Amino acid sequence: MPETTPHYIEFRNVSKAFNSHQVLEDVTFQVDPGETVVILGRSGVGKSVTLSHIMGFLKPDAGRVFVAHREITGASEEELLEIRKRVTLVFQSGALFDSLTVGENVAFPLRERPGLTEDDIEKIVDGMLELVNIRDLRDMAPSELSTGMKRAVAIARALAAQPEAILYDEPTTMVDPLMSAHVGDLIQRLKQQIRLTSLVVTHDTDLARKLADRVVFLHEARVAFFGPIADLERSDEPFIRDFLAFDRLTQAE
Repeated sequence: MPETTPHYIEFRNVSKAFNSHQVLEDVTFQVDPGETVVILGRSGVGKSVTLSHIMGFLKPDAGRVFVAHREITGASEEELLEIRKRVTLVFQSGALFDSLTVGENVAFPLRERPGLTEDDIEKIVDGMLELVNIRDLRDMAPSELSTGMKRAVAIARALAAQPEAILYDEPTTMVDPLMSAHVGDLIQRLKQQIRLTSLVVTHDTDLARKLADRVVFLHEARVAFFGPIADLERSDEPFIRDFLAFDRLTQAE
């Protein structure tokens, strides 16, 4: 039997390299049930690689990964498929099916669940679209949507699968400030209403301030900080202060 943990997600001394490039080194952090943890850091510090380990797309070179309270480090593909029914990932691209309407995209994971009638699926789709405030987009094609609206559809589709945890990969990247605020408000509302266990990868400190119960700050492949964002903002580490100062400057532009 795999070892279990009280944390919903846990990394224990995880390291990962691609050839000679060390992406994660001795990374340790935890996400408790119902908690929202934000992973902050500059591009290329291993944020998205961390999500890939949680989904089982990558395996660590060293260390141990726990998801849904149990170790998945050496899990089989069959065991990982079960994990992916409980934990869902909202990709940065949205990863919508271009040939399907918004409503059909949201319905897609429901068609894999036994026992649901077509009427059941239609009601759940309507409820998910209502939850993320995009019910009027139901019959549109993804090609007709902005990047931000595609992310909202991807979130609705993820929620339709009724996961225990949801992972967001850079949800506010490549959208305008107004849409970035909208996506952030949406994730915050879902956090308050549903209390799903959530992990958000971002370089957006405004989003971190809005959502985070705790923050993991990655720097040069390592965890440089893990704790409340208020403590992060009081940090004396020069690279953290530079990161926060640069973000404030960018936000002001």
